[in-house]
This record gives sequence, C-alpha cells and structure tokens, in this order.
Amino acid sequence: MYLYTKLQNLKKPIRVAFVGCGKFVSMFLAQYNQLNKIILDTIIELDIERAKKNCLNSGLSSETIQKINFADNLDKVFNREIDVFIEATGNPIAGTLHAKKIIESKKHVIMVNVEADVLCGKYLSDLAKKNNVICSMAYGDQPSLILEQIEWAKLNGFEVICAGKGTKYHPSFEYSTPETVWGHYGLTKERAENESGMNPKMFNSFLCGDKSSIEMCAVSNATDLKCPNSGLTYPPIGVYDIAKKLIPKSEGGLLDYSGQVEVISSIDLNKKDIPNDLRWGVYIVIKAQNEYVKNCFKDYGMVTDSSGSYSAIWRPYHYIGLELAQSIYSIVLDNKATGHTKNFNAEIASVAKKDLKAGQKLDGEGGYCARGRLISSNRSKQEKILPMGYTDNATLKKDIKKDEFICLDDVDLNLPKQIVEARAYQYNLLQN
Repeated sequence: MYLYTKLQNLKKPIRVAFVGCGKFVSMFLAQYNQLNKIILDTIIELDIERAKKNCLNSGLSSETIQKINFADNLDKVFNREIDVFIEATGNPIAGTLHAKKIIESKKHVIMVNVEADVLCGKYLSDLAKKNNVICSMAYGDQPSLILEQIEWAKLNGFEVICAGKGTKYHPSFEYSTPETVWGHYGLTKERAENESGMNPKMFNSFLCGDKSSIEMCAVSNATDLKCPNSGLTYPPIGVYDIAKKLIPKSEGGLLDYSGQVEVISSIDLNKKDIPNDLRWGVYIVIKAQNEYVKNCFKDYGMVTDSSGSYSAIWRPYHYIGLELAQSIYSIVLDNKATGHTKNFNAEIASVAKKDLKAGQKLDGEGGYCARGRLISSNRSKQEKILPMGYTDNATLKKDIKKDEFICLDDVDLNLPKQIVEARAYQYNLLQN
C-alpha cells in the first residue's frame, strides 16, 4: 500500500524486460508512457517484427521503440542491467524454464504465465526464496486481485469462506474449439484476430473453462483454500447473492467446504444474462466471528445471507495488463510479491473434449483435444492424471473416450529434465 508515495523518493529507474509480447503485454505498453520511473529495457520474442508492431499499436512512438533492446532468446540478455523480468509467453513448459533461468541469475520474475505457475509454481517459488529473489503473480490477473482481497480479510480477522471470480460459462462451452470461439464472444474472426491481435486458443481457454480452472488452481496454491470435490461448478449468481449462496452446504449454500475456491457464471443454463453479474470481477465471502460483528454488518448496510453471518466483497472488473505496474512497483519498492505460490494443493487435470485416437497429438490449453478440470494434487498424484500443462504435443498411446481423464501412462512425453525434476520436487511434498 501507499507505493505511489514511496515512488516519489526512488532515485534509480526500474529496468524491466518482457519475455513474450502478446495481448497482456500490449495492454501494459499502452500505459507505459504514463508510468513513472519504469524503463522498458528489453523484449524477448521469437517474432521480433510482431513485437515491434504490437509496441506501435499500443501507442509507443518509433523513437521509444528504437530504444528497446529486442532479442529472440532469453540467454542473450542476462548481461544487461534488468531489475525485473516479466514472463508472459503463456507456454507452461517454456515459461517454467525461463523463470528458472531468471531466478538462478538472481533476478526477480513476475509470472503473467499462470499456466507455468500452476504446473511448477511451488518449485519456482521455493527456488526464488533460495536465491533471495521474488517470484510473483501478476497484478491485474484475477488470482493476484483475489489474493489481495484475502489478505485484507485475514489481516482484519475475518474467516475466508470462499474466493473466486466471475466468467461467462455454460456447460456447452466446455467443448468449444479455436474454430468456434469467436461466435461466443460476438466477434468475427477478422475483428478478433486481425484487428485486435487476439489469440483464438487463448481466448478459447477463457471460454471452455481451462483458464478459470487454472486461475482457481493458482489461488488454491497460494492459500489454504480447497478445490470443490467435483471441480468448479460455475453457479449463475449475481453479486447480491454471493453471500447467500457461496456458503457451506450445511448452512444452506453450495460449497463442499468452508474455505474453498469457486467461479460463478454471468449466464444461466438457458444462456440468459443474470442480473448484477460479476463476469469480469473477483470476490470473497467472509464470516462474522461474533454477534457484535454480525450487528455491524447489518448496521452499515452490508449484504449478508439470511443469518447475517456471511458477507461478501467484490471488485467488478480486473484491468489485466493495464495495472501490471503494481507488481513491478511492489517488488522494487516493498520487496513484496503481489501473490505467490505457497503450496501444491491443486492441479489441472486433462479431460478429453472428444473421442481421441491412439497416435493423435494433443494441442494444449484452449485447443481441440482436451480441457482442464480443477482437482486436488493428491488425487492427481494417486491416479497419475496428466497435467494440462503437459498436453501440448503429447502423443496418445491409446484411445480415450470423450469426457474421460487422460493419464500420464496414456501418452508419450518428451519433457526437458528440468520440468521432470520440478514436478518430482512438488510430488515429493505431498503426504501420499
């Protein structure tokens, strides 16, 4: 808190480097000219011309772009004076390898790449601690904003009953593909991909539930909140009903546990918009610990359930890359992450979107073949379920029926040894 006041006294500029230059980074670039004491030193991107085009489209002048160091490989920039790296490739394997190198070079890293964070985040977080640097979640992404609300609640003595986000979800969306995605957003392919530079696989992952599962996995692994027993259920709930419905089943609510994550939908089963939805926002549910606090909830007009024990706070929007600077300033000025992985509670399991054949290559998050489901890490380990982060280019060894879990023994993998070691480290932390 109060970082802007501290910023006024900062003498040395903050030099940053981005690994990847897609939509999230472009949103940050659109704010760059208004930011104080941040210098964009380097962008690492395989397609350098595309990165330069994104910079120009985001409002950077040709003169500013000429001052940026562009490189096609992370190893080429470690000799530069960079304070904070931002990993934003979206690739779980490459992102983990990049983060490992950055941390071992004694530099801070912000993981816009939530996919890598849920695959190997506990390993990376512990590695950062060992190297006396920070591995942080990205402010502007929903997990970090949810954790900010949880931090507020716990600091002030509230029990957190539930935490999560909103989205537009319908069970039929789980089978969406990059070919069908834009119709669900009310966009044409031309408008989405050519004019706005939107990645169809990435935006399909938002729609089919992959991204929601990934983000709630990140929240669970950064807290002590549990996963729902059967994965996320996406109940259609407006903001004024959050405190009434996202409470334990024993109290008349929908939760399996007192203290879990959940995502709520902005549409009902008939695909009709519900009133007062939280499609773009985040929330937490808190519980009063005594009668006096319950009376305070009532006296000051707070929304509660019928017992008056449960209340909710929410933030209606998240501003994605437009508010990423918060993480950079927090690391440099306060030496604090804006959320980080503390546990290995949860995992993203791979579930077949359609009947799959032996010899077929899987195509990762938001693709045609598999979707992600939030499960506990213990279950993932016991049943040897294939993590979603492994599904890009994995080759099936057997046929898999639609809606079946895909297991590690069902695929041929060619993983870098660093990934195998990171996952073994995390599995070894589990009790069984």
